[in-house]
Amino acid sequence: MWLLIGLIAIIATFLNLYMFIKGKDYKLAMAMGLSFTALTLCTEYSLVSYWIKNEDWPALWEVPNFEKVLWFLTTVSILLNIAPIFLERKRQ
Repeated sequence: MWLLIGLIAIIATFLNLYMFIKGKDYKLAMAMGLSFTALTLCTEYSLVSYWIKNEDWPALWEVPNFEKVLWFLTTVSILLNIAPIFLERKRQ
């Protein structure tokens, strides 16, 4: 599930940037990109919670690797989604 929601977040982020470049209203796509990024993090948290409840210790050994990737991708998503706002302000 997290993979599907993550892909939707990536698509919404690129749609946001595309709409900004074309001069169209990009704010809904920006909100969708950030919202699906948050939902991706929630599904990842749920996945880890499931592993803990089921005492799936080998799966939990991978969590530190996921953590670094999630921090990086979340930061990139936030920066890409808010970039049009800063670029628009710079133009004015």
